Amino acid sequence: MTLAVGYGPEHAAMQVYLREGETRAYALGNRGPIRFDGRGRLAPEILAAYRRCGFYVLEGVLQQEELVDIAADVDAILDRLPREKGALEDRHGRPALGAGCTAPTLFWSKPLGDPFGGTALAGGRHPVKMYEPTAAADAPKEVVYLILGALQFSAACLRAYGHPGLLAVAAAINGDDFVPFNEALFIKAPGLGASVAWHQDGVTHWQSADWDEGTHGFNFMGQLYGCQRRVGGAGLPQARQDRHCAKGRRGRQRAPARCGADPLPARRRRHHQPPDAARLLRQHQQGLAGDRQHGVPSPALGARR
Repeated sequence: MTLAVGYGPEHAAMQVYLREGETRAYALGNRGPIRFDGRGRLAPEILAAYRRCGFYVLEGVLQQEELVDIAADVDAILDRLPREKGALEDRHGRPALGAGCTAPTLFWSKPLGDPFGGTALAGGRHPVKMYEPTAAADAPKEVVYLILGALQFSAACLRAYGHPGLLAVAAAINGDDFVPFNEALFIKAPGLGASVAWHQDGVTHWQSADWDEGTHGFNFMGQLYGCQRRVGGAGLPQARQDRHCAKGRRGRQRAPARCGADPLPARRRRHHQPPDAARLLRQHQQGLAGDRQHGVPSPALGARR
């Protein structure tokens, strides 16, 4: 099967765009190890950079041994996926992952597709559809690109979810009474992985009188295989602070709609590599974010909580 996929007539321009975005990302000054002051509080310069940029790359959070454990669990998860959408058995004839789950667990897409963009799904918060390259002729009809409730399938991911350093960071931002509420695995197999269209996740409090940049929370995201410029997540700095593209459903459409489906001006690629940058902190609910299909011949998997 063909693993590398181009970007159609815009391929050359997109390469320039991605290189420039990578250069801007490394110039932001928003990456480094987790650091605390003498009283155990998160270093103020980390919080300042996070609030200025909307995300912060936390380097060296997970050790190699932890990454190996997570990779082994992820391999087992992928090996247990249904042989096709709707099947109750995996490719080995065993009960498939998620077969007994009552909550939504596995999400499918056509290879290199954008299943949410330009639809009313998820509150309509992905208003513009991303470019969808043509997958190889021998690619499967549909692939799993998102797994919800992943902690029930992986003890290693559960241990990462309770990482004391990450919990301390969460407490520094949300207060000690914060409530974790979601976890997911985004899967981007070479030549198959789907995109996530430009969006802002928050759907409930944009018009609140006491709205602020932390109203809709944030997430941690770790890339098991790291990020390349063609597949790393991307964000628009400051988009979560001023509601300029987030005033109700129509307002949330402004930034992506005025710039087209893919390249937004001043976009910053969120580059990080394990284990030095094993966790990514960003304000996912209010920051404008998205990521491309996986058209390169190396795997990518993001764990979000």
